[in-house]
Amino acid sequence: MALKIYTKTGDDGRTGLYGGGRVPKDDARVSAYGDVDELNAIIGMARSTDMMPRIDEVLAPVQRDLFAIGALLATPNREKHKEQLEKARISDKRIAQLEQAIDDAEDELDPLKAFILPGGTAKASALHVARTVCRRAERAIISLQHTGADVPQVIIVYLNRLSDLLFVLARVANKRAGAGEVTW
Repeated sequence: MALKIYTKTGDDGRTGLYGGGRVPKDDARVSAYGDVDELNAIIGMARSTDMMPRIDEVLAPVQRDLFAIGALLATPNREKHKEQLEKARISDKRIAQLEQAIDDAEDELDPLKAFILPGGTAKASALHVARTVCRRAERAIISLQHTGADVPQVIIVYLNRLSDLLFVLARVANKRAGAGEVTW
């Protein structure tokens, strides 16, 4: 017999954390990893829209990184589950790779001289939505830090770079599709 997707354990408005413990579904920790999950889903949507191999190749490992970040956020006692979280590692090397991807994307673009309105092609629009969700996830994680939770600083740095990457990739998507940018 297959496992059912519904467990009914969340019917009381609480959810389980990785490694044990239950918290309200509106807990700062749940909000933080929920926003990261939403970001991951929107990036998946952006990848499936108007396939652009070089952009999509940059975003595929980002989705894996976001799973790792979600796992770290969902695990209040990371030391206790160190072995299981070995896969959930975000390193300075990954941040450097994001920075290189930003630099490579900017090499394709004209310098930015004004604010641009989000939009353009479906892919660029999805990337702009992902950028705004990324910023929300970053804010939620900072709020979680303010509760005293142990949040690795590298996660905040990663999301800060990722939002920049999503912005320049949206611009690249528009340029490659021949869509112009609307300035403010």
